[in-house]
Amino acid sequence: MLSLKRRSLGVILACTVAAMVAAGCSSGKDGTGSSAAPAASGAVSSAPVAGSSAAGASSAAGASPAGASSAGSSSDTGGSSASSSANTAAAGGSSSAAAPSGASSSKSGGSSGPIKIAEIDKQGTQQYFVDQATGAKKAAAAAGATITVTDVQLDSNAAINAVNTAIGQKVSGILITVPDQKIAPQVIQLAKQAGIPLIATNDPALDSAGKAAPFVGFNSMQMGESVGKSAAGLYKTAGWTAADTRIINIEKQDLSDCVDRGKGAIDAFTKAVGSDIPKVIDVSTDAATPQAIDKTGAVVTSNPTVKNWVVWGCNDESETGGVTALQNAGFGANKVIGVGLGAYLTCKDWKAGAKTGNKAALFISGVAVGETAVKEIVANVKDATALPAETIAPSQIVDASNWQKAGVVCT
Repeated sequence: MLSLKRRSLGVILACTVAAMVAAGCSSGKDGTGSSAAPAASGAVSSAPVAGSSAAGASSAAGASPAGASSAGSSSDTGGSSASSSANTAAAGGSSSAAAPSGASSSKSGGSSGPIKIAEIDKQGTQQYFVDQATGAKKAAAAAGATITVTDVQLDSNAAINAVNTAIGQKVSGILITVPDQKIAPQVIQLAKQAGIPLIATNDPALDSAGKAAPFVGFNSMQMGESVGKSAAGLYKTAGWTAADTRIINIEKQDLSDCVDRGKGAIDAFTKAVGSDIPKVIDVSTDAATPQAIDKTGAVVTSNPTVKNWVVWGCNDESETGGVTALQNAGFGANKVIGVGLGAYLTCKDWKAGAKTGNKAALFISGVAVGETAVKEIVANVKDATALPAETIAPSQIVDASNWQKAGVVCT
């Protein structure tokens, strides 16, 4: 409905959140409009944010490592230009920096022909990616472009095949969230050799020389800091002590975004609370709910004297899985402080009016990411506008009192 060392290149502008359907303050990444004129090398541009329905977290934190082999795809043909696709749901700015030379392949001249875009998602059935595809299709329709969305189901081979298929179809641009960052150099090289601009969405992608591909997504370190700060405030309000409390940090340890989010959360919690913080227990999972439930359950069993628990994770799947395990173990809502990342799952308890350990969540928008990435590709192809090095979207902490006003769509 959500850090990367390279993202430090981006400039995050302050944003007003309110209805911002983009991830929380949702923007930068998400609803940013692309520049109209070619960007000068190294220039930083900002554009209005387009917001829309909520979306999930996990974008950068995909679930299990190597998924099912079959990949599905769908295509949408964009209609004629529509109203400003940058419907700012709540004023906000996104920050984007021009791509460094050699960081990605981009065509040097504008094109007046039909624009075909390929979006390759690592886990298309996840609500976040469903929303991202929705945003991408909306932007493509507004630009009169055609977009094909392929779900590779966390399968690296399927992702590489999808890139080759897109190249064979002579697409104008590729948007991809790689299922495994190890295949990024190959994917980037394939696009570069074909002269096709490529944008990495959600998870960073580095080429063989360590240069980052143009990026549209969130700043994971800052996301984690928002989560940790929120958890610290709730912890202090509860009046708990370090002696009878434990923090569970659920992460996918082979994904840089997840590691950055966890580190950001711990750093922010420590800064807000002081040196005397509860012991942090790291739980490694595939970023999917079942493992979060199982592994958190094991942690609870091995810590029978703990009275209170603080839980956060790489995405909503991780955090809600941890909270569910604690509830299954008999801990009431007043003994659990869970802060999700995405809001698309944590909102379910709020929608139902249930007493829950899911106290808050960082809201991010896949819709905005999809819209922004498509706009950047279109501007690059049509007007030779340089692809920004990175477009970072702000985010917003929500809870049972404001999630609907913020624009979270709870399915």
